[in-house]
Amino acid sequence: MKYENWLNQWLENYVKPQSKQKTYHRYTEIVNQHIRDRLGGYELDDLTPLVLQQFTTELLNCGNLKTGRGLSANSVNVIVTVIQNSLKSAFMVEQVSEYRADRIKRPKVREKQVTCFTPVEQKRIEQAVLKGNLRRMFGVILCMYSGIRIGELLALTWSDIDFKRGTVSITKTRHDGVDGAGRFTHIITAPKTSSSVREIPLPRQLLPMLRELKKVSNSRFIVATATGTAVSVRSYQRSFEMLLRKLNIPHKGFHSLRHTFATRALECGMDVKTLSEILGHKSASVTLSRYVHSMNDHKKAMMNKVGRLL
Repeated sequence: MKYENWLNQWLENYVKPQSKQKTYHRYTEIVNQHIRDRLGGYELDDLTPLVLQQFTTELLNCGNLKTGRGLSANSVNVIVTVIQNSLKSAFMVEQVSEYRADRIKRPKVREKQVTCFTPVEQKRIEQAVLKGNLRRMFGVILCMYSGIRIGELLALTWSDIDFKRGTVSITKTRHDGVDGAGRFTHIITAPKTSSSVREIPLPRQLLPMLRELKKVSNSRFIVATATGTAVSVRSYQRSFEMLLRKLNIPHKGFHSLRHTFATRALECGMDVKTLSEILGHKSASVTLSRYVHSMNDHKKAMMNKVGRLL
């Protein structure tokens, strides 16, 4: 069987029924953009470790379809994952005599440096949002003081806020996608992992602000357009980028708000296990590895304070 024929069957019979819609669309996109034209013509048994390794090297050297340059190690590893999963399924249903894709040598990924806003920048962003006339931008402050992801923020409805207990429940996430007819749509799904389902205590200073926002809201979503409709992920990211430009603050991605929350929490003395649960990480070790630099900086600051007492 040709690999491209197997890819069609794998996507429709194994990925689509068992995965989230976002995963299915992402895998389909990767297959169509990167894999089908280059490897689709091979017979399944002809996809040797050398062929797959040469393809991986090609992606690293000139795999970017827009620029002709190499793809990042992260992007290549995602493509390799799709290849390995598809061929592993082919082996399990006896379409190939041997599973050999595990012999691909993956490119090494460098841990991305965590970027966060300084306390001064954080205060400027907060003041600009509170003084501004766009109610939907309050979501920026909510992320900054809860550490939730942008997809989790845009999926939040007023029923997720427990004003009596002062908590927000994270039970879903939202992303941009296309429907069966290829039209743009907002897709709400369960969070990626079970640990992402969580209840977060909100700072009490936010509750009066949220109550006032709810009084004038015309939507079930906490973050919505002026007409009450849902806001797309990309649109909200662009609004945040415009806010940073207006404040002349160096560009950082929206996810930096989550890093800012985590960094400030550690600086205030929050223990790693509690922070891990609030962020929805799988384990405290994930949090520890991601924010080890922030913790070391905090330790140095504390030791300097101790030193001044000597």
